[in-house]
Amino acid sequence: MFRLAVSPPTSISTPTSADTAFARVPCAALLRTKAASSCSLSSSFGCVRLHSCPLRLSCGPIRAMSEIDTLSVPSSASQSSVSVNKQALISLSDKKDLTFLGSGLQKLGYTIVSTGGTASALESSGLSVTKVEQLTCFPEMLDGRVKTLHPNIHGGILARRDLKHHMEALNKHGIGMFDVVVVNLYPFYDKVTSTGGIEFDDGIENIDIGGPAMIRAAAKNHKDVLVVVDPQDYPQLLEFLGGDGNDQHFRRQLAWKAFQHVASYDSAVSEWLWKQTAGGSSDKFPPSLTVPLECKSTLRYGENPHQHAAFYVDKRLAEVNTGGIATAIQHHGKSMSYNNYLDADAAWNCVSEFRNPTCVIVKHTNPCGVASRDNILEAYRLAVKADPVSAFGGIVAFNVEVDEALAKEIREFRSPTDGETRMFYEIVVAPKYSEKGLEILRGKSKTLRILEASKNEKGKLSLRQVGGGWLAQDSDDLTPQDIQFKVVSEKAPQESELQDAEFAWLCVKHVKSNAIVIAKNNCMLGMGSGQPNRLESLRIALKKAGDEVKGAALASDAFFPFAWKDAVEEACESGVSVIAEPGGSIRDGDAVDCCKKYGVSLLFTNVRHFRH
Repeated sequence: MFRLAVSPPTSISTPTSADTAFARVPCAALLRTKAASSCSLSSSFGCVRLHSCPLRLSCGPIRAMSEIDTLSVPSSASQSSVSVNKQALISLSDKKDLTFLGSGLQKLGYTIVSTGGTASALESSGLSVTKVEQLTCFPEMLDGRVKTLHPNIHGGILARRDLKHHMEALNKHGIGMFDVVVVNLYPFYDKVTSTGGIEFDDGIENIDIGGPAMIRAAAKNHKDVLVVVDPQDYPQLLEFLGGDGNDQHFRRQLAWKAFQHVASYDSAVSEWLWKQTAGGSSDKFPPSLTVPLECKSTLRYGENPHQHAAFYVDKRLAEVNTGGIATAIQHHGKSMSYNNYLDADAAWNCVSEFRNPTCVIVKHTNPCGVASRDNILEAYRLAVKADPVSAFGGIVAFNVEVDEALAKEIREFRSPTDGETRMFYEIVVAPKYSEKGLEILRGKSKTLRILEASKNEKGKLSLRQVGGGWLAQDSDDLTPQDIQFKVVSEKAPQESELQDAEFAWLCVKHVKSNAIVIAKNNCMLGMGSGQPNRLESLRIALKKAGDEVKGAALASDAFFPFAWKDAVEEACESGVSVIAEPGGSIRDGDAVDCCKKYGVSLLFTNVRHFRH
């Protein structure tokens, strides 16, 4: 890990008289040569270190002894205990732009104090470095667990310059001050999310202790100490240090960023450790949950122009390499808007659930056109045909590569309403694009957003905000292959009718409740969504399907509370051949009898698909 600390060297005062002066030694007491005959003595950077000595003596001012009986004090440490030299402490795991930073600090007159690998890297770049152990008079120990956890380090960071007793304490104990602290942490996040995972003990060893302690200390004392955790802030730091250095707003910004950095780091440790501790389904619902979010972009506005908005990426460990719109690559077009993200997410989640080549078109988060075909060009045309008015200005998604032929079809296809107007879309999203396909789509419009996304993994935790709290649940991952379509009617569906029912059921899962979908031959013919009662949603779906409803399948996201002279009977009268619904109503018997009267197959799934 790379940590840099710049602070004035700890120094001691040279006695002016052997009889009256005091020598201040911060790390060890001076010993008579006679008494220390069995000890190996050395001095470094103001410290007198005792090797292989059974005695541990207290530190502090000791009256100087005769020349014969005293240890010599290095001339380099002849200044006052609290040096006025500018010092920076650097300790980094990520050593990006370290040479740039170190050179800039030294040019500004800062003494650099550093640890292990950081110090070696700085020295390799030709920069002079004081090692932390020269201040602490203790070597790095316990396999690197203890390096900077020492009063000579934290005292120099935490001391307030405006408090006299703080300065007196530093002077009394010979501790120098740090003006800049540059630290980043062990790569815990990368380690525990690496391919193949990590052993528990290795994960524990990658939890940083000294780094967060220094960051928090410097951030708390930001009025006097500048703290930096991000290499991108190095240029601004050096510019600031080259000025008058009195901008408290800048200091507070760095302090905020430091605390946020540590908070996100700790949340990753907490999340990982919970998974190692808990078992079963409770893993997803710990007693306390922290969700680290990273701002990806500031948006032009929110759902409406008068609302400010931004887009954040979920940085939980559980979201690493799990796909989704948040991590999609944008190849072309205008910046994504708030509503673009919502619609693209809805389209991508829907199309990703189909096994066969499929096109989904979404408007206001509802699929208005869905079709699956071996020929993706045909699937695209059928998806548009389902509701060309709604499709115009919508989001079109595919679960296969957009190649040259498909890109040309997207660019040139005319609306079925008049056969002349080229279809316009806000977004095209697909798992990949051929080079030629991407070139053609870019030529369709300067504003067309082209997204390349990875499929959402199953088993995610779904979070949704309500006033003053959050709802958490498993994602709705069930597909037709995961459930049983139980025949409860007298008439059993034909194989083609059952396939239509499964297709309609998968579509209705992605439609806002109350939701009804009518489909046939792997193509959505009509849908009704978001109505307060199921009967109205049915009527909207029937209107969109038109005459094609004859022999089609109908799927409902929830059970029908009434059958006679209500949704079930109207559906039967329209000519549908099969109905798929969860069942569970106290009037399920009425639905069975109604379907028997009209010769319609009725399937119960025992799975509800509410979407609010």
